[in-house]
Amino acid sequence: MIKGDYIWVSGIIVAVVLIASPLTNPIFISTTANHPYIMAFFKFMILASMGELLAIRIKVGKWNKPIGMMYKALVWGLFGIIITLAFQLFSAGVTACQANGYLPGNGSNISFAFLTALLMNVFFAPIFMATHKCTDSYINLRVGKIINKPSLNDVLTNADWNSYVSFILLKTIPFFWIPAHTITFLLPGEYRIVVAAFLSVALGAFLALSKKK
Repeated sequence: MIKGDYIWVSGIIVAVVLIASPLTNPIFISTTANHPYIMAFFKFMILASMGELLAIRIKVGKWNKPIGMMYKALVWGLFGIIITLAFQLFSAGVTACQANGYLPGNGSNISFAFLTALLMNVFFAPIFMATHKCTDSYINLRVGKIINKPSLNDVLTNADWNSYVSFILLKTIPFFWIPAHTITFLLPGEYRIVVAAFLSVALGAFLALSKKK
């Protein structure tokens, strides 16, 4: 391991300790309940950015800042707000559908968690991931000074849609995201978004692996 590896791992450990420590956990719980969108913004901005750094570490074998790192961090924060809303929409929607007989498994925590994860990853995740591809493409082109004012066509052409379909959609969603989010929705509500933010670190690793392929 090199110095950057220790720093990155230490950052993850600090985040876990702040969430799990008896001293800071009550603060984390109350702040999440009172300011869900603000907390989601910072959770994703920090943890997903760490995922971006990990992706580069995996891809090139050393630690480098991604192009437009601060812009991408802000985008991740906004994604965190959207994901927080999506979690509420899909969990409440599945609960209502089960109660009214539109979905099976009413009263079963496992059925609720699985169906919420399944429907969210079928209807929401592909759009979210495609949007992420486009924002990354735009930032890379604009901040990387490849194209001064990228057009929509430039953004779409630069994005790697082959890996998006063949790897992200067809492999990570059924074999990682649906099982991982099933576990996430079995957790108490106040921990779901922070776990999703930690999973964004895994997303960074998957994106790096897809580019390697």
